[in-house]
Amino acid sequence: MQANSAEMFRSRRIVSCRGIDQAREALTEVFLPVDFPTARASKSVALDLNALTVGRVTVGYMQFEDAVRIETAEAMNFHVDIPTAGRATMRAAFGSPIYGTQRTAGVFMPGRPVDLDCDAGFAQVSVMIPREHLQLELESMLDQRLTRPLEFTGELDLMAPGGRAMLQTLRLIDAVSEQPGGPLSHPLTLQRLEQLLMNNLLFAQPHSHSAQLTGSAPDPGARPVSRAVELLRSSPAHPWTVSELASAVSLSVRSMHEGFRRSLDTTPMAYLRRLRLEKVREELMAAPPGTVSVTEVATRWGFVHLGRFAAAYAAAFSERPSDTLRSTGQ
Repeated sequence: MQANSAEMFRSRRIVSCRGIDQAREALTEVFLPVDFPTARASKSVALDLNALTVGRVTVGYMQFEDAVRIETAEAMNFHVDIPTAGRATMRAAFGSPIYGTQRTAGVFMPGRPVDLDCDAGFAQVSVMIPREHLQLELESMLDQRLTRPLEFTGELDLMAPGGRAMLQTLRLIDAVSEQPGGPLSHPLTLQRLEQLLMNNLLFAQPHSHSAQLTGSAPDPGARPVSRAVELLRSSPAHPWTVSELASAVSLSVRSMHEGFRRSLDTTPMAYLRRLRLEKVREELMAAPPGTVSVTEVATRWGFVHLGRFAAAYAAAFSERPSDTLRSTGQ
């Protein structure tokens, strides 16, 4: 994402307008109540807004032709504002200003209004994550209730590994959103992408519980890991999250990761991906000639990025998925 970068989520257009009232209504409907405090009623804001939901997370792209100042109401959820063109000065109540560029994004907390002073030609991708779901995700990872609020550092470095990971996830969502009836119509895909966005933020951005989250976990022993493996093998099509799996065998997320690392030298989700690769292979081998495509089967099993799927399949089975499918007709 560089200055003048391509429009994102192009097929999910919400509005393209010039009027202040229409822009205010659209942004309020998708994200939260906003106002344009310095704009006269007759002034144009020339807004393009695209948006979609990924599970319980909302992602959107907005672009303004003219310089504009935006004031939001107190947010109910966590927001990440990622400039993709131009610059903006972003300031949450009681916070220091964040100078948004293609290198720096802003992370904003629930309960605080935000003021954005945007240059002409400014564009950004916004991510809105419900407060209760992000907090529950963190509690599940820590295996304890939060005793103090989840508070993030406001400035997100887009050049750091965590920032780049978030951008990669958003680019992936952008790519699959252009496919009618494609990956975003499948629950496994939505669950995986939603999880990626929440985990990106929790691991990429310093917050009030970072030290606990990244600390070492005790060895849980082999028995809970064996039960977790049994659950995965018996229901590979279930939209598992690490949190749900850990809860099912009475482990914390950290202990679950540690147990899989010690026992199997992998992670729970990597183990599940291998199981799903095996299911894809089984379906391809059993399919009568001309009845299915590789894309159809891979998508049904939650593989969003087909290039990465093909590479993982070849690494696992020493042949391309198209070769497996082709061999069924011989």
